[in-house]
Amino acid sequence: MVKKYQEHDRPLDETFNNRWFQRFLVTLFLGGQVLLRILQGKIDRRQIMEHLVTVGLGSLHSVLLIALFAGMIFTIQSGRELVRFGAVGAVGGAFAMAFCGELAPLLTAGVVAGQVGSAFAAEIGEMQVTEQIDALYMLRTNPVDYLVVPRVIACCIMLPILTIFAVAVGILGGLFVAVNFYNLEPSVFLESVRTFLGPWDLVTVAIKSFIFGLIIALVGCGWGLTTTGGGKGVGKAATAAVVTSWVFIFVADLFLSLLIFHELGIPKS
Repeated sequence: MVKKYQEHDRPLDETFNNRWFQRFLVTLFLGGQVLLRILQGKIDRRQIMEHLVTVGLGSLHSVLLIALFAGMIFTIQSGRELVRFGAVGAVGGAFAMAFCGELAPLLTAGVVAGQVGSAFAAEIGEMQVTEQIDALYMLRTNPVDYLVVPRVIACCIMLPILTIFAVAVGILGGLFVAVNFYNLEPSVFLESVRTFLGPWDLVTVAIKSFIFGLIIALVGCGWGLTTTGGGKGVGKAATAAVVTSWVFIFVADLFLSLLIFHELGIPKS
């Protein structure tokens, strides 16, 4: 399907003017191809290790810095409101529920989408417009096996790990603010966090991050494989991949949140 899109891309665009929907269908098909190849064991471990380093170490500094300052900002804002109601001891609980459960996965996914997802789209897009993808076919190498599967696996593995690091660093940032701005004992803040952030919550965060990583990798690779228009097209594909990843991440987060709250027995009106 990807090859068919590449061969008939311009006529389709001129006739239907619906390039985004075409790319979306190609990306869905790509996800099925990736799953099939993983089940068949067609995995290039060397490529996976390279992309694990790219996704993990390449994004670690940005993720940790953003998590640190976001945790501090969130604690300042939430603590100010809780102080008014004499509930400063609940700062850690509010932090655990909102930052650790929602903001940390979303911020981490945003960093990875902007830094890694755009790179995937640009790298594969450049290969497409310079006919390197066609060269892979000539060498009897499937681009999905060589280019897509390792990137998808690397993102799905590293994004949960990066998110857990972001949660830990965010808690340290929140603790610093709680102690120095609101004179809260470290043990009180950490105990409140521990009360509201159980093992299942961490599992939920990891599941969310796994799905976000899958979205980022598939969109980046799918938009890259369907790139046309030379260097200008590569830039547009990279930008569009980041925006589309963000939209899909928020949509996925909405449905995951609804599913989680439904499982917790939240009553419906």
